[in-house]
Order: sequence, then C-alpha cells, then structure tokens
Amino acid sequence: MVLFESCSVGKIKLKNRLIRSATHDGLADEDGGPSEELIRKYAFLAKNEVGCIIAGYAIVSPEGASSYPRCLAFYGDSVAEKYKRLTDAVHQYGTPIIAQLAHCGRQTSSKVIGTKKIAPSAKRHLFYPDKAKAMTVEDILCVEDAFVEAIVRAKEYGFDGAQIHLAHGYLLHDFISANGNKRKDEYGKDIFGRCRIVKEILQKARSKVGDFPIWVKLSATDKRKRGMRLPYAIEICKLLKEYRVDAIEVSCGSVQDGMNTMRSKRMPMDAVFKYREPVASMPKPLNKFCLACAKLINPLIPQPKPLTMFNYDLAMAIKNQVDIDLILVGGVAKLDDMQMAVDSGISAVSMCRPFICEPNFAKKLSEGKSTQSQCVMCNYCGLVIEKEPTKCLLGKIRKNKTS
Repeated sequence: MVLFESCSVGKIKLKNRLIRSATHDGLADEDGGPSEELIRKYAFLAKNEVGCIIAGYAIVSPEGASSYPRCLAFYGDSVAEKYKRLTDAVHQYGTPIIAQLAHCGRQTSSKVIGTKKIAPSAKRHLFYPDKAKAMTVEDILCVEDAFVEAIVRAKEYGFDGAQIHLAHGYLLHDFISANGNKRKDEYGKDIFGRCRIVKEILQKARSKVGDFPIWVKLSATDKRKRGMRLPYAIEICKLLKEYRVDAIEVSCGSVQDGMNTMRSKRMPMDAVFKYREPVASMPKPLNKFCLACAKLINPLIPQPKPLTMFNYDLAMAIKNQVDIDLILVGGVAKLDDMQMAVDSGISAVSMCRPFICEPNFAKKLSEGKSTQSQCVMCNYCGLVIEKEPTKCLLGKIRKNKTS
C-alpha cells in the first residue's frame, strides 16, 4: 500500500494514510464547543496534508466530564454551530474529520463534575481516588442514549464519522475489562456481558444513523490486574466486527498505568511537579525539595519499552485473526516505520505527539523534507493538559540543555 495516496478506511476516504489521532487540545469554549483557536488549529493540520483528523476527546454527557480544563463536549444546544464551523473549515481542504466520543467514568473527579462519578463497579482510581458509584441499569441505559445522541449529532454537524473511546481507562474500557467490571448482572460476568453496553450503543446508533461510519479506539493490553490482554482483545475485536464497527484504532494502556500509552525514556518530573495534583499545589519550598529528590531517583524508575511502534505487534496479531480495518497508534514517528506498517496490511497510522510538535509534519513527509518527527517523546505535552492547553515544550527543553 502507498502511504501518500488516497485510500479508504472503513467507508471513509482519506487523503493519505496519516491520521492525526484524537488529542485533548484544551481549546474548547466555555460551553464545550470548539473555539476559533481550535478551528484554526484543525484547519492548519488539514491544509498541511494530514490524511484525516480525529477530533477528541469529546464528552457525551455532563457526569462523564473530564477534570482537564476546556474539554470538548458533545451535548447542549449551543455547540452545534461551532462544530459545523469546525467541520466546514477542515472540509475545505478535502480532509475527513471524525468525532471521538468519550465518557470519563471513574477517571475524573466528583468534585470537578459536581456529582458522584459513576463506573461499572464501585472502585477507586489511583490518580482520582474518590470512589465511583456502581451504575444501575438505568444509569447504563442513560449512558447508552448519551453516546447514541452524540453519534447522531456527529452526523448532523458534518463529521465524516464517529469514534467510540474504549481505551485508556475511560468508562467503556472499564466495562469491557474484568478489572473495572465486577458486575454479576447482564452487563458483566463474561465477555458478552461486559461488551453488552457497546453492543447496545451500536445497535441503537445504527437504527438512527444507518451506515454512518463508526470507529472504535481500543486498548488491546493494559497493566491492570485482570485487565486487557491480547487474546481477550482479539475476541473483543471479533465482537466489534459483528456489531458493525468499521475500523479499530489499536492502542494500549490506561491513565492508571502511568507512562504506558505515551512512552518516554524518563518520567517528565519537571512537568509532573508543575502540572499534576496533588504535588503541583505543594508549598513552593516543599515542591522544589521533592522535585529534586524525584530527579535523583528518576533514572531508577523503569519505563515501558519499546518507545516506538509499541502497538505494532498487537495490531498485527489482531489483523491475523480479524478481518477489519486497523489503525496503528503509539510511538509512530519515522517514515520507514509508517511504510512498514501499511506494507504489513495496517490501513493507516495515527499520531498525536508528532503533530503537537510539528503541525505540518504530514506535508514535510510527503514533500521529502523530513523522514521522522522532531518529537523527542519527553511527554511534557501529556502533563501540560492537566492545567493548560496542549503545547510542545521542545524548544524550551533544547534551550535548557544549551544554557
């Protein structure tokens, strides 16, 4: 397959096989609609030859809101015209745009969302320790309807498809995983029960939007006890195909795993102590002292390996078992690796950090001006989002190294 020629993933025609993976940009308006700054950002990506944009992540209902500031929302009447401006801005460059839809479940703060957070089972989260309330069947049906309504809205707003977030520890990841789902009713017990909420979302959505493209993002593995493992993920992918999912973006991990989904050689301690609570709110002298201690032990903290193409083997294992279009994400940064992936039968490659670092990265690759991203995978961008809009700190890092 040719990396820079138009192609189809599911039912969507892409300009090329380079996808800007869903990223929390922290640029929503006060009502959760895309701000003019975000619209300009997406239009710039489209203008600079990215093959497809997955806009994310957008929350489907208020109780599923993120604790990250200025997160996109897909509910409320005031956001419609803003999303239509977004899709129009991207479409003027012939680029498709997908709406990633999510519910944070227990991976948020009850204090932030203003109500008791919900999850398949009453469990605490390592980084969001207030305990979630186990969902009733009525709660589950309400969440299903919220996802369905969001998919309907995506079609109305001019998106070319929707992507349901089943990854990274969010609500639906918790449902399909035996780690997060301890239920003994029809929404638990076995793989069919755990996947029932996804099946019902898709069935209800199809009854309203027909063949409108619906993708899924899936963590094929994570580090949680009784969590996602590859053989189980393959069985889930078989069910997703049966449920009429059009394509699967293969990822890994959860927020609770630490730097597993976004990998780096070292934990970005400066960013941790500046942006992540509770350490960010420590008194300044204590914060400075603890940061110095953390830096001393940082080289001893094991980090997940490999750093690049770390979901490739997972995607290939799924491809060998399930006939469905697959998108590879995770440490994709080199032209040779991208070509290897599509030559192996992966439909497209998806990137987040390289496009944060270089929004014109796709154009540079297609014109032969670059063969790999300048991103050094420091993961500062993954911590900045907890308090500020997403940004790359590569220039600052290089300045510090030379000063």
